[in-house]
Amino acid sequence: MRLAARMQNKQWAIKPVCDRSAELAQSLKVSPLLAQVLINRGITCTETGIRFLQPRLTDLIAPEKMPGIEKAVEKLKKAIKGKEKITIYGDYDVDGMTGVAILWQLITQLGGNVDYYIPHRIDEGYGLNPKAIETIAGAGSKVLVTVDCGIGAIESISLAGRLGLDVIVTDHHQPASELPDAFAIVHPVMDASYGNQDSAGVMVAFKLAWAIANAFNSGARLEPELRDFMLNATSLAAMGTVADVVDLRGENRILTHYGLKTLAQCNLSGIEALVESAGLTGGELDTFDIGFRLAPMLNAAGRMGHARLAVELLTSESDIRSAQIAEYLKDQNDQRRRCERKIFKQACEMIVAQNLNHPDRKSIVLAQETWHSGVIGIVASRIVDKYYRPTIMLNCQGQIAQGSGRSIEGFDMLAGLNDCADHLVSFGGHKMAAGIKIKADKINQFADDFEAYAQENLNHDDVVAKLDIDAEVRLANLNWDVVNELKMLEPFGRGNPEPVFATRGVQLASAPRKVGAKGDHLQLVITDNTTTIRCIGFGMGKLEKKLLESDFFNVAYRADLDTYNGNKKIQLVLTDIQFE
Repeated sequence: MRLAARMQNKQWAIKPVCDRSAELAQSLKVSPLLAQVLINRGITCTETGIRFLQPRLTDLIAPEKMPGIEKAVEKLKKAIKGKEKITIYGDYDVDGMTGVAILWQLITQLGGNVDYYIPHRIDEGYGLNPKAIETIAGAGSKVLVTVDCGIGAIESISLAGRLGLDVIVTDHHQPASELPDAFAIVHPVMDASYGNQDSAGVMVAFKLAWAIANAFNSGARLEPELRDFMLNATSLAAMGTVADVVDLRGENRILTHYGLKTLAQCNLSGIEALVESAGLTGGELDTFDIGFRLAPMLNAAGRMGHARLAVELLTSESDIRSAQIAEYLKDQNDQRRRCERKIFKQACEMIVAQNLNHPDRKSIVLAQETWHSGVIGIVASRIVDKYYRPTIMLNCQGQIAQGSGRSIEGFDMLAGLNDCADHLVSFGGHKMAAGIKIKADKINQFADDFEAYAQENLNHDDVVAKLDIDAEVRLANLNWDVVNELKMLEPFGRGNPEPVFATRGVQLASAPRKVGAKGDHLQLVITDNTTTIRCIGFGMGKLEKKLLESDFFNVAYRADLDTYNGNKKIQLVLTDIQFE
């Protein structure tokens, strides 16, 4: 079951029917509806269609093709054999944690002397910091490998070099014009011809681990132990890839497809405990389970405490310790949710009080002393969902405020921050999300200048949320075989969202019924005179009266299969309702 919150004031953008859909459907032996969705995803020929619908691990890009990897492998192979201490320094989000776990486990399996370091989200902030570098060097490390960070750490990597550390940067964030003076930089965009420019940080770490495994392998194929490790590592790589919301087409799709299969059968005690604690044992897992169940639990470690605990879970071999950590992370995530709800409520009240929801506004910047720095990024995303404006949330306790920004399609958050850089102590990220530090007394001026930049770069239509719809269909077209066939499109994510369809001019076939503990949700049965289908509208309880008063209305939805109690039924999960 997929929850779909009520979408307010959305513009429907229905994709036109493509003339090539029938031909593609015939060549792939699929329904015209599935062919149309493939075309909407940019897949227009038989060969790419087959590769999309039938992902193969052999289609992954060879690790040796990743820019900068050869030099990194040479250094690490020598360090592992020579028992030189290696420290892996990762970001505190799921992308970073999973990448650290993969490299740490492989180097440990190969007999290397390896440790890992995860910075504290609030006390240290994102990326490499000088104090951590000094600690790592003082503990005897000779090689430092970054995961999901480091490409912008010019000064910290320079310090590491002076302290005798050879630094290998593995990252996927956009590099600036100046690159760090590292021993090696493993990064997909270092070569514009590399086939996956949208790799997650964990994908880069996975490729480095794969290349190291190849370097220690005696034959053309990986030896059984290394092969088993790399297959298990796909589960961690899938978690990080989905959590980092990268484009799930091409290589990212292949890795996630196989990683999800491995995840459900994974025998690593930490992952087993995590899956069990989330209540997901015994069934197939999908990107929704990662994005909304597993990843939030792992992220809660860094948001509410220290992310090192989550890496310990992902690398643990103790069933007892894994179960303890997993339950603790579940409790931390519950605390995070409560904190998030409180901050979101306060933020919405501030937006209304300060008139930031005015139609002419193009951005939202909010600051409060008591907001938890580890949670405000999530709240910023919720504010974007509600008001559809680039949003920055700040904790301004003390002289230096720190916060997170989330953007909308068509607005480059990083470019906006760069335009206002005179007000900022530091910032970093990418087009859709960023982190900033700013002097507290500069917040108001920054907010004004950020709004001015948004006014110049966004027009009215840009700040009206769009609902992309794959096709307008008759309800009779949604039979069991067609809806079941749409599952071939999984895994879903950015670049390959779960298909949304629309049907116009439907009527109620029976009275709607409020459901849920608070009556927040709505069950209804609709008809368009071709067939009758049951629907669920999460968060749509308030529309009961409006539906009863309407003769006809339009619905947008995701088509789901319901096999409860052995019955095979199609259920539409509503994403929006338009009243005529």
